[in-house]
Amino acid sequence: MFALGGDPVQSGLVANINRPGANVTGVAALSEALITKRLELAGDLVPHAQVLAVLLNPNNPNSAIRRRDVQEATRAVGREVRIVDAVREQDFESVFATLVQERIGALVVADDPMFLNRREPLIAFAARHRIPAIYQPREFAAAGGLMSYGPNLAENYHQAGIYAGRILKGEKPAELPVIQPAKFELVINLKTAKALGLQIPPILLARADEVIE
Repeated sequence: MFALGGDPVQSGLVANINRPGANVTGVAALSEALITKRLELAGDLVPHAQVLAVLLNPNNPNSAIRRRDVQEATRAVGREVRIVDAVREQDFESVFATLVQERIGALVVADDPMFLNRREPLIAFAARHRIPAIYQPREFAAAGGLMSYGPNLAENYHQAGIYAGRILKGEKPAELPVIQPAKFELVINLKTAKALGLQIPPILLARADEVIE
């Protein structure tokens, strides 16, 4: 049973989304497919930005897939996109110094357990260096991050729990389709936007599922 952010087919966990074909199934957020959407949101947020950046963890097992997806997303959004790496909290300082030096307009933070577990220092660095940043789980926006877009983590874990119960009652994981999120939430933290001196475009506010004030 898994509850993860990557594509389980590309990762080799299952043979097929609808019929996993192995003794494993679960919930997948398919976070790689969301990189393009979050880069588009970054462009809407900072329309005059010439260069955007994506923060990745090169130690993530899906790192190669995510780098490829960033390259594909770059063509889709029509802007220059640079990749910056961090494998531990101590790397955040040099990452943000690079972002400032290279005049990055906005940062998209990839879905990664390390970033989620260290969201408070990551958010603090973004605030200190006045870098608009977009994350995936709403937990970032709730903790003071500027914006998040992605599936609801609590709902993902709830669905994984339901599947675990069905498996314990005798159903075969190989025959249970991998659950994919049906809804993606856009959360905007207006307090953080004001602290950064950003005016959130009305079109983004209208699309937001939640606005934190």
